[in-house]
Amino acid sequence: MISSLNLQLLDLQFLADGILAGAMIGLGAIGVTLTYAILRFSNFAHGEFVSFGAYATLLGSSLLGAIAGGFTEPIGPFSFGWGVVLAGLVGMLLTGGLALALDLVLFRHLRHKAGSITVVIASFGASMALRSAIEFIFTSRPAYFSRELQIAMPLGLGVKITPDQLLLIVIAALLVTLMHLLLTRTRIGRSMRAVSENPALARVVGVDVASIVRVTWITGAALACAAGIMVGILVQIRPHMGFDLLLPFFAAAILGGIGSVPGALIGGLVVGIAEASAVQTIGAEWRGAIAFLILIAVLLVRPTGIFGKPA
Repeated sequence: MISSLNLQLLDLQFLADGILAGAMIGLGAIGVTLTYAILRFSNFAHGEFVSFGAYATLLGSSLLGAIAGGFTEPIGPFSFGWGVVLAGLVGMLLTGGLALALDLVLFRHLRHKAGSITVVIASFGASMALRSAIEFIFTSRPAYFSRELQIAMPLGLGVKITPDQLLLIVIAALLVTLMHLLLTRTRIGRSMRAVSENPALARVVGVDVASIVRVTWITGAALACAAGIMVGILVQIRPHMGFDLLLPFFAAAILGGIGSVPGALIGGLVVGIAEASAVQTIGAEWRGAIAFLILIAVLLVRPTGIFGKPA
């Protein structure tokens, strides 16, 4: 009995699962936090960028596979081939283009002529329209990048991880590091931070605010696409996959502090680990409620988040 209790205590698989889920949530939360900090509104259509990016990558990899079968061959120990990698890069560009088009058609006009509440409601409507369009085009049937089976590698303490999972954690960490360097070490990043602090003053000192807005849309949408590809590789691709992740995105962004890229990642890790822990302890049916509870707790205790600055 004692030995079985010790094995249970040492079973840290939920931690590995939570870190992986948190990495994906963190990538999506970065787009949410940048949009709110620079564009001054909560974009509910951000979840659809996740779905669109995953489907665009799936379509691109299928086309590459039809042209040359070698693109579908798995890379080493991983379940996917070079077709997914190349199509993923194109998918990130296409998702950035979708975000720019949405801003051009809808948000740009409303930002100058209506209040923030109107823009938020418009983003909610855009979310439903995009989700319906994706479901109409690709149907509601789940899709997969690959059906290759992988054997999980034991790491000790009850933790097992597949090569795909390990690679995606590394890629997520790399993307977050690049984002942090972009914001702290480049001229564009400094301009983005200036616009987030005070758009009018940034314009006075010569910052091209319109260009910064475009960069924000492209960056946030590309990271959302990356999160969608990760979900598609590890689980499956569905039209509602982005909508299901929207609440965890917002919870992570608020927990980390609006405008903070490291905060969004840390918030994503907290939400991911909390969800994985809930699945192991109280049941999978409570997983969706965890992000909501964390969001409420943060708003009550520290509305500015971990790295957020008081208004």
